[in-house]
Amino acid sequence: MNNKFTSSNSQTDWQRLDAMQDDDIDFSDCPEVTPEMFAQAVVRRGLPVTKAKAQVTLRIDSDVLAWFKSQGRGYQTHINQLLRAYMEAQQ
Repeated sequence: MNNKFTSSNSQTDWQRLDAMQDDDIDFSDCPEVTPEMFAQAVVRRGLPVTKAKAQVTLRIDSDVLAWFKSQGRGYQTHINQLLRAYMEAQQ
């Protein structure tokens, strides 16, 4: 556990933010989100799971597994999503 002292005093000007309107927000440094981006989006956490999952043992080439793990947290969900996409493409 990190025991370093941290200040709880906010340096944010909350009154100014509360008074802001949507038109006052500068989005010039944010890229526009396109429908194509949404089509490729992957929801990993935060939403309830709607389908029951079964735990299995699956033999995967070690380099393939290492690559998925290197992608970070949620690699098993990503594998499942790719398998689902393949399944749906074959139907």
